Amino acid sequence: MEFPSKFIENAVNEISSLPGIGKKTALRLVLFLLKQPKSQSINLSNAIEQMRLNVNFCKKCHNISDTDNCEICSNPNRDESIICVVEDIRDVMAIEKTSSFRGLYHVLGGKISPLDGIGPDELNIESLITKVKSNQIKEVILALSSTMEGDTTNFYIYRKISDFNIITSTIARGISVGDNLEFTDEITLGRSITNRIPFEKSLKD
Repeated sequence: MEFPSKFIENAVNEISSLPGIGKKTALRLVLFLLKQPKSQSINLSNAIEQMRLNVNFCKKCHNISDTDNCEICSNPNRDESIICVVEDIRDVMAIEKTSSFRGLYHVLGGKISPLDGIGPDELNIESLITKVKSNQIKEVILALSSTMEGDTTNFYIYRKISDFNIITSTIARGISVGDNLEFTDEITLGRSITNRIPFEKSLKD
């Protein structure tokens, strides 16, 4: 693809590096921005810069946060004895929209996937085990997507914490096998959290 400007070419190359965006879509976005007031592009650039410089990961749950501890972990009205284990922050957002869960979260940052070179050491699993060892946790809810990788991760975590005196549960299978939590409607996801089942039972089903 020939570009009339090196600046446009650089912008297209950067935007097309984002997931799901090809060169043609990137070019459309660049040309759209060129038609808008310069302030819009500058505001967009500033917003991205400030995001990268100032967004942190919560020291307690690994959720994205503007401070050391996220708003959920800092909320005194949340039940600290119940931990919901999710893959990433999109799942936290999805569950929070249901208003059905009042405990805390633990964001793994992915799921075990040997084909992608992702093992347990690449995820936030050890910090979860440390929480369980503190004897302040009564229940761990495994709320990963209903995929092979999600089930593998659930089972790995279950084996790691099964010797502790806690309840290990998983969300009810109102969610279709292979679905990601972020794409599940709020009612179904809320019911799946509320009607969670012991993890041992899910192994027999």
